[in-house]
Amino acid sequence: MRNVFVENRQRSLVRVSLRHIARRRWQSALFIVGVALGVAMMVAIDLANGSAGRAFRLSTDTVAGKATHQVLGGPTGLDEAVYRQLRVELGQRDSAPIVEGYVIVPTLDSQPLRLLGVDPFAEAPFRTYLTTNAQRVPLDSLTALLTRPNTVLLSESLAESYRLRSGDTLDLRIGAQIKPVQIVGLIRPSDDISRRALAGLILTDIATAQELLDMRGRLSHIDLIVPATDAAQLDRLRVMLPPGVSIEPAAARANAIEQMTSAFELNLTALSLLALVVGMFLIYNTVSFSVIQRRPVLGTLRALGVTRGEIFAIVLIEALALGLIGTLLGLGLGVILGRAAVALVTQTINDLYFVVNVRTVDVPLLSLLKGLVIGLAAALLAAAGPALEATSVPPVSAFRRSVIESKIRRSLPWLTLTGLGLATVSVLLLWLPQDSLVLNFAGLFLMVLAFALLTPGVTLVLMALVTPLSSRLFGYLGRLAPRTVARSLSRTSVAIAALMVSVSVIIGVSLMISSFRSTVEDWLGATLQADIFVSPPTLTATRVTTALPAGLAAALAQEPDLRRVETARSVTVSSPDLGQVAVVAVSGDISDGQRRYLWSSGANAAELWRQVREGAVIVSEPFINLRGLPNQGRGATLRLLSDQGLREFPVAAVYYDYAAGAGTVIMDDAVYRRLWKDTAVNSVALYVQPGRSVDAVVQTLRARFADQEALVINPNAALRRAVLEVFDRAFAITVALQLLATVVAFVGVLSALLSLQLERTRELGILRASGLTRRQLWGLTLLETGLMGGTAGLLALPAGLALALVLIYVINLRSFGWTLQLQLSPATFVQAFGVALLAALLAGIYPAWRQANMVTADALRGE
Repeated sequence: MRNVFVENRQRSLVRVSLRHIARRRWQSALFIVGVALGVAMMVAIDLANGSAGRAFRLSTDTVAGKATHQVLGGPTGLDEAVYRQLRVELGQRDSAPIVEGYVIVPTLDSQPLRLLGVDPFAEAPFRTYLTTNAQRVPLDSLTALLTRPNTVLLSESLAESYRLRSGDTLDLRIGAQIKPVQIVGLIRPSDDISRRALAGLILTDIATAQELLDMRGRLSHIDLIVPATDAAQLDRLRVMLPPGVSIEPAAARANAIEQMTSAFELNLTALSLLALVVGMFLIYNTVSFSVIQRRPVLGTLRALGVTRGEIFAIVLIEALALGLIGTLLGLGLGVILGRAAVALVTQTINDLYFVVNVRTVDVPLLSLLKGLVIGLAAALLAAAGPALEATSVPPVSAFRRSVIESKIRRSLPWLTLTGLGLATVSVLLLWLPQDSLVLNFAGLFLMVLAFALLTPGVTLVLMALVTPLSSRLFGYLGRLAPRTVARSLSRTSVAIAALMVSVSVIIGVSLMISSFRSTVEDWLGATLQADIFVSPPTLTATRVTTALPAGLAAALAQEPDLRRVETARSVTVSSPDLGQVAVVAVSGDISDGQRRYLWSSGANAAELWRQVREGAVIVSEPFINLRGLPNQGRGATLRLLSDQGLREFPVAAVYYDYAAGAGTVIMDDAVYRRLWKDTAVNSVALYVQPGRSVDAVVQTLRARFADQEALVINPNAALRRAVLEVFDRAFAITVALQLLATVVAFVGVLSALLSLQLERTRELGILRASGLTRRQLWGLTLLETGLMGGTAGLLALPAGLALALVLIYVINLRSFGWTLQLQLSPATFVQAFGVALLAALLAGIYPAWRQANMVTADALRGE
């Protein structure tokens, strides 16, 4: 009998809960919107990051196949004689030569594609897509590939995308040259994964690849299959290989490249989670008001015997139900936004790090489950406080609305102390020397939470201070508005905190971006001294990797309009201690010491260049910071594997550098050419004769070298503009995330205002009956919202500055190794304050309209 009674009571409680949700559609909708937007942002960034990462791994794994190790040479690759030595003399039968590089096909949307040259007779143990079984590659296509020059195979999916077929001709842009090839067949992958992986691949015979990439007699690397149990075989191979050749695990290079983007992706993820944090304020506000609305009902239920646990469960079940709806909507919206975000993320990765082709947005079940769990957890966590408050409703005080506000007032000292405590913990987490970005972001989020907990106390003080001024300006409405904000602190302070967090993020990120941009502009002014720069088309915007045509630098040096020509060679070399290291060999400026750098450490410029001419190197600040080298690199020795074996290079100085990546090593061109058998040049810097027009010389050079149509010849100003355009593209997605977080906060203010309106219906009805006009009611509402927005804006100023300091001096430094110069712009603070005020006023328009059009008689009846 007791069980039947309990079941009936539980069903009745569920019906009461559902009836409340149905009657308060606006509140339920705002709750759902808060969860949905937060989850959508998080899922969108997770999908974009994951899709880009999976596309890169899929492409890399497909090319690597079953290889366990790779034999690597220097910047120009390996002599193909090493392959013969491995296979014939050393008996390493499971080995396959590879020649690879990136090419651009103008007729295929100018997208970068990987050109892979292989030996079909050595491929069987490594990769299966050249096999003729199951018609993956027809036999006649494979025969044509081996017997006819300049022939290639394309994946069937790529051919279908651009309506290509066997026999068609493609023009490949390789460096500054255009080379035609003929399609002689299509690769038909056996499954969808292979189909997607091969979509960015052009396959050819190794001899053809050597000719196309100008690597005659050279190999990019040699793939090996060596069982993990046969370490002795690897040792024998290492001993027998010539100087400058090393053996590395096949996954080592891919892992090193992926690590470059890990900090970038973590920064985006943290910013997306911030929107969910702002959404939690909205959830708290909505549930809190729901509890306050039903205090008489909850008190009655308690008097009828409903337990505290059942009341707690009612509130949480409501939050769970609405949170589930919001989360599901957020997952769908996140998938839609993810398709847009993946383009921005991919563009940034291509600009700053490496080439990645993302043709589809993967929607893995794990990402959706992660969004579902986090969305529901956020809803329950935000609702836990109001749910706990609901359990403390004594029947005797259920009908007194002042009870909850008196509790808030009594808890203000504890909230303030907790906020100060969290701020202290945040500072400790950020100040302590450690390499965990997760802990750094934890400190950042604790700082945001600390400011939020300080909001109620600061709001109360500000309302007391502003009352005399508002009274003189607006009369009795000016006295009433601050009192209303302070009297309803349990709702208004949460909305103010949500808006404050969003606006502080705007300030913090804006200051970081403007400081970064200003620092980059100063850096460009100091380092880009030449009048004209000549380079081949680049695959990534920050680094030139393909070589200029042989003899071009010498031809440019003969031009009468030029007074000086300098060259640069950008390569990647191996270090036994640090893995792959980016090296730039520069000429001209080394000999006369005229190149200007922003020095982080080191002696005077003349002495530095003298040391560099003698074999020392200078390294960038990220090179030191990201590797944790002691003493800021001073006195360190860098070991690099050259074509003549292992060599040591003393570090002479550290310079500021803001190119993306893991840092750069600069050495004298003569030293580099002496140790590496490499004559190629990546870029040329030109200095124009005094009195000559730079633009006129650029036009002359473009006409002079018009036969090399892909050659990029740009004046200094154009190159600077291009770099800053890349910078602006990199932060485009950050600005989008800021705007979405502000939208969530706007919804939070709207929720609080609607809640206040519903709670004050009877009070406002009495004011209307006492002679308050509609215009005055509009003024009262907008004054209240203005005070809330102004308070949020004022609180956001110090909070935003604190966030900017953390982003600049902690997050950026530990993520990317950059030291930025803080630029404080008063316009940023004024604009952010205006955003807070405007958002609050806009959110107050609809509640003001509803209040002005209410029926006074209905309002006086109460709820």
